[in-house]
Amino acid sequence: MPYEMPDFYLPYPPRLNPHLDAARAHTRAWAARMGFFDNPDIWTPDDLEAHDYGLMCAYAHPDCSSRELDLVTDWYVWVFYFDDHFLHAFKRTQDHKGAQAYLDRLDLFMADDPPEPDNPVELGLADLWARTVPAMGADWRARFVAVTRDLTQESMWELLHIRSGQIANPIEYIEERRKVGGAGWSACLVEHAADAELPARISRTRPIRVLTETFSDAVHLRNDLFSYHREVIAEGELSNSVLVCEQFFHCDTQRGADITNDMITSRLHQFEHTTLTELPPLFAEHAITPPEQERVLRYVKGLQDWQAGGHAWHLASSRYTKSRREDGPVHVSPAHVSSAVRSFSHRPHTEITVRLPPFALPFTVRDNPHLDRARAHNVRWCREMGFFDGLPGLPATALWTERQLVGCDFALCASGIVPEADGDALDRATDWLAWGTYADDYYPQVFGRAHDLTGAKLSNRRLRAFMPLDLLPITAPVNAVERGLADVWARTAGGLPLEQRRVLRRDVEVMIDSWEWELVNLIQNRVPDPVDYLEMRRLTFGSDLTIHLSGPVSLPPEILSSRELLALTGAASDYSCLVNDLFSCQKEIQFDGDLHNSVLVMRNFFDCGVDEAVAVVTDLMNARLAQFEQVAANDLPAMLAGHGADLREAVIRYVTGLQDWMAAVLRWHQRTARYPEHELRHTHAVRWTQGPTGLGTAAARIQSLLPIGAP
Repeated sequence: MPYEMPDFYLPYPPRLNPHLDAARAHTRAWAARMGFFDNPDIWTPDDLEAHDYGLMCAYAHPDCSSRELDLVTDWYVWVFYFDDHFLHAFKRTQDHKGAQAYLDRLDLFMADDPPEPDNPVELGLADLWARTVPAMGADWRARFVAVTRDLTQESMWELLHIRSGQIANPIEYIEERRKVGGAGWSACLVEHAADAELPARISRTRPIRVLTETFSDAVHLRNDLFSYHREVIAEGELSNSVLVCEQFFHCDTQRGADITNDMITSRLHQFEHTTLTELPPLFAEHAITPPEQERVLRYVKGLQDWQAGGHAWHLASSRYTKSRREDGPVHVSPAHVSSAVRSFSHRPHTEITVRLPPFALPFTVRDNPHLDRARAHNVRWCREMGFFDGLPGLPATALWTERQLVGCDFALCASGIVPEADGDALDRATDWLAWGTYADDYYPQVFGRAHDLTGAKLSNRRLRAFMPLDLLPITAPVNAVERGLADVWARTAGGLPLEQRRVLRRDVEVMIDSWEWELVNLIQNRVPDPVDYLEMRRLTFGSDLTIHLSGPVSLPPEILSSRELLALTGAASDYSCLVNDLFSCQKEIQFDGDLHNSVLVMRNFFDCGVDEAVAVVTDLMNARLAQFEQVAANDLPAMLAGHGADLREAVIRYVTGLQDWMAAVLRWHQRTARYPEHELRHTHAVRWTQGPTGLGTAAARIQSLLPIGAP
């Protein structure tokens, strides 16, 4: 091994299923019947014996019955055989076309009328599918189909990286590894093995998603530490977190391994935090019955068992190079404890200075000719909506002033996003930006300072009422946030067909719901985990809403959901979110007392200085820009090679729209008066002069404006 194994965080002890020997014998016979030993260049009976997938499953599922253990062991034998079969047939030969045809056929074996199998992988999948799905509900089946398809189809991602010689950036790697790595697929099998099928009404909620994804990330990153020699050195793989960290952080292999292990620890801390703090309110909000709660908690326990058992199997299996810790227990290092403590020990309003890096965005802003009109309109509109009025409970304390709004210049941003829109459309786009920013400022001021999460949830419930799909309002707005949304929704949705109204409403709902996540972290004074932060940042920033300001997307759903389009949009979104974090860092951390900024997140995770954290954020930003350009220049043309001219032109328009959006967002940050320090000090001083006046009101005013946690 080219590095010394780090100290792992292992909070759950491994346990062994008593039916291990029966599972070993069963799966040997099953693999032989499926033809897994027909080609000795791929597998022999000795290979299967040495890898000992029966031991892995007995560790991962210590409490299931003998019959269930046989089934899940066969699944893992199949998935590892698939991986090695794909390596032999396509990765080594670089047969891109043959690989895609091979993977596409596998989808047919998860349908009602599968074809006759042509190879051992197809035969094994057909057999397993018939033995597995009858016991589960429709929601589980749909999710299992999706994760199995991800597991097989995303092998093309690894193949493409080998062909191109490119090493993924960390954000791209985490996202794609979840699909090709298979731990999300394993989580679905945990539901089957533990009799823990998740209630359909919560199976796609944030807490369940986070539990599944933190489990997946920890499993995959741990596998990367054990498999580095086999995959990177022996097989030439480029999909390994240690290698990704080496390249991105310009460090040696040992440092890459240590960063990978720190991320494992962080993801496990997130898993525990989500279980303890997010599941109870989820149960209450969705009226989850006691038997359903028990199933969810069995799912959590099943993931914990898998985490512990997977580590124990890696120490015992010959599939990977054995570590120096094989013969003894792994202890919990104090570093694992201190990293968790750091997340809750941030001091609000800490002074911070960020030296902005150069921004080498290669796209030019195209301005809308109606810019001046939109500027004048937006001032009038914000005044009419009440954005300059006092806050609830503090009638003399305005969140915004007209001077601040003019300095923000939201019309400048909208002008670059929709350069070809008519005057009315530019007005609407500007108003959406102003409303979203005002509401984003409103929530921490009104609900965050009061630690009023219930109030925020009720506010979000009311805001949904101001976005009726039938355009018939059902309630009257009572504050500036509600008035602004009601007005701009009616003016926008009225010109859209029903399906596009649904998309617009979903974009707004996703954004406002993500603000609840921010409020919870503020209340707990918790700096987010890096992966959780970057994924939620796209939502809190309102990326989908602002990207769609340029108009409805006229692309088929299968194109929009393709690996290439998702990668392109995600890269563009992350670039602009990180741009915002660099410009807004001082405002958010020092003046607002916030903690949702990637500079602070990286500073907390790496336990480093501000300059080092800024360098990491800058490198991530530039890596996502490079990925955007690579996908646009290479991946998209390859995907569209067999499609018609109309679709290619529509995709080009979509790419151009993202380029306009990124350029407009960057230019706006460089020119707006929202973030310069002298403007922040002026705004802060103005707020301290506002508030109730008269005899006996001074104390009330000061208390209402004190930062969270201030003496």
